Amino acid sequence: MQDISPPTHRASQHLPGGARAGDPVLSLTYEARLVRRRRFVLESGDVVILDLPTTVSLNAGDALVLEDGGQVAIAAADEPVLHVTGSNLPRLAWHIGNRHTPCQISEGHLIIRQDNVLADMLAGLGATVTVATGPFTPEGGAYGHGRTMGHDHHS
Repeated sequence: MQDISPPTHRASQHLPGGARAGDPVLSLTYEARLVRRRRFVLESGDVVILDLPTTVSLNAGDALVLEDGGQVAIAAADEPVLHVTGSNLPRLAWHIGNRHTPCQISEGHLIIRQDNVLADMLAGLGATVTVATGPFTPEGGAYGHGRTMGHDHHS
């Protein structure tokens, strides 16, 4: 019997900003880009088994280094988001941050993941909230790059 399973590749190294033109691309949502171990299927059907030493936040433009020396480029997948505009963006950003909600800051607008409760709150504060689909790459933490994990407000 012939084996028709797709090729399986193993990756145990993350290369920040290391994507190269021509690398196969793995598009992941914001949630899926926080990873340590996982099995992914590329558009080609090839399988990548990721086993990193620690949990990392993958960013668009990063690469996973395969055992055979090849690489897989990381891209931010399209996902449901809200575009937030208004006359007082700093105030709107403050209310988003006060709820510990990841936020992407763009020229003239903010982007958050789709959330009906936050959409209603922001509209009540005078924002115009537009439902969209697109890549979501929020700001990292104040004390380093990537996500803020495990912080609290207790001394």
